[in-house]
Amino acid sequence: MIGLTLFFGLLAIVHYAVAEQVPLRPTQKQPNIVFVLTDDQDLHMDSLSYMPLLKKHIADEGLSFKRHYCTVALCCPSRVSLWTGKAAHNTNVTDVNPPYGGYPKFISQGLNDAYLPLWLQDAGYNTYYVGKLFNAQTVDNYNKPAAAGWTGSEFLLDPYTYEYLNATFTRNGETPISYEGQYSTDLVAEKSFAFLDDALADQKPFFLTIAPTAPHSNVHIGSNIIDGNFSENTNVQSPPIPAERHKHLFKDVKVPRTKHFNPDEPHGVSWIGRLPRQNHTNVKDNDQFYRSRLRALQAVDEIVEELVCRLDKAGVSEETYFFFSTDNGYHIGQHRLQPGKQCAFEEDINIPFMVRGPGIPKGQTTDTVSSHTDLAPTFLKLAGGKLRDDFDGAVMPLAGVQLERDASKNEHVNVESWGIIMSEGKHGAVLYPNHTYKALRVIGDGYNYLYTVWCSGEHELYDLLTDPYETHNLIPQKHPSNNIENPSHPIYQSEVVPPGLIIQTHTDNLFEQVPRSIHHILTRLDALLMVLKTCKVSACTHPWEVLHPKGDVTNLKEALHPDFDDFYEVQQQRVKFDKCEKGYILESEGPVDVRPYLEGIGG
Repeated sequence: MIGLTLFFGLLAIVHYAVAEQVPLRPTQKQPNIVFVLTDDQDLHMDSLSYMPLLKKHIADEGLSFKRHYCTVALCCPSRVSLWTGKAAHNTNVTDVNPPYGGYPKFISQGLNDAYLPLWLQDAGYNTYYVGKLFNAQTVDNYNKPAAAGWTGSEFLLDPYTYEYLNATFTRNGETPISYEGQYSTDLVAEKSFAFLDDALADQKPFFLTIAPTAPHSNVHIGSNIIDGNFSENTNVQSPPIPAERHKHLFKDVKVPRTKHFNPDEPHGVSWIGRLPRQNHTNVKDNDQFYRSRLRALQAVDEIVEELVCRLDKAGVSEETYFFFSTDNGYHIGQHRLQPGKQCAFEEDINIPFMVRGPGIPKGQTTDTVSSHTDLAPTFLKLAGGKLRDDFDGAVMPLAGVQLERDASKNEHVNVESWGIIMSEGKHGAVLYPNHTYKALRVIGDGYNYLYTVWCSGEHELYDLLTDPYETHNLIPQKHPSNNIENPSHPIYQSEVVPPGLIIQTHTDNLFEQVPRSIHHILTRLDALLMVLKTCKVSACTHPWEVLHPKGDVTNLKEALHPDFDDFYEVQQQRVKFDKCEKGYILESEGPVDVRPYLEGIGG
């Protein structure tokens, strides 16, 4: 048995060089970078359609990524991965509160000395941040120590971060100031524009992040910091509060009534598969919650336009990249879920991401698969900084469709979750334990899958080509342990041959089509997830090369060749958990060794 350690080391050397060579069209000097980062904004409930200024100034003038993903659908772990370029299992920040997450965990893991703003400063940039940085950054710990790497900062602080009319900020690590009665998003705008003026007055290039809490729910937190004792009574959540000027908007708008909205039959496994159907009052209240989110985003839309106008007026638009995204997605009513996030369903992990700037095609979209772990490498590459050899992500092809990106990276996203989940709406705000899983999104030419393994031992597989709303789990729920160890169930043997997965073998100058079953697909996905659940560096971007070091297999279709059946179906260990934990504890996450396919092995 050959472990992953040796292959991680070898592949890191090879593919670090590859990652640095992804072409980006350079500007004549180091470009400025502006990044607007919302909180909990959906893509699949159509929130972008209610932001006309964002469309006008960014989407229509730039490139939109249709398949950009967060790797943890929860605020703090997602943001830490974004700023470090590392998967959550490598940052070990997996929750919003201690002991497994939040600002104190970010500090204790040593990440305050190794994240993007510091690297940008090393590259010659002034760096500015306004808004929410991390959860559990509080009025007590904001300077113990202060968040490093920012030339200027105005951080929102807990326990007031999510109170739209009771915000508290610390400016450059100074004593916090309360702004009771003032609208939080407008304060973020005002402070951001002041830093923009500072940045424009300096000769250095600048990086400015603007991070309002919209459209996150309004949250009243009961204590300054929550440490290991989160419960239903820890906070009070209510719909986001819009600015007074926007309260009248969208009176008749409802959550899109898609096929998976409050369905007659439950979807999913674990606690999700036991959710009751929402009654009329519940649905009505959730529609109101949805309208409040859209209204809260209007002040963000105004920030986008004002930023573009100020950049134009200063004459720096042509040398500035403007990014827009969010930390994670959101669901309301899909699969019977109350308002919230943290699931591996598409609503929670597939998120808005768009950019305009030098060399970026205008008004285009791309199907390139990317994730938040790619942002730190991408920002650093744009800034002309030296890429690090410990990134789990890779530089994104911002010039879009005319650039080819390595197909093995384009194919997959590793999704993780640990601990507990709590809904945010008026109904069913129940705390569910054991919301721990490993998930894999694989999207290629002719195939599109979500595969999830829960700590309870339950499994899910959805084919999004035929089931885009993820309503039909292809793994039979009545099968013993709902696992893939016993492929005798008839559904496993059914021939599943999407157009992109027709496998051909060549014998005696003849091509023969070989049908592949669900079981064949599952075993490949499980092996790929086995690599990704503990991956580091190039194993995260090129996981197939851990399984096939010769480089002759780079995607799912190639791995489905019948010559590899024994290798995947007999020789590999399976993804499983030994215990459900509230955080990342490697000893509880089952086997970690992956057998590579070498000559004389599996053939």
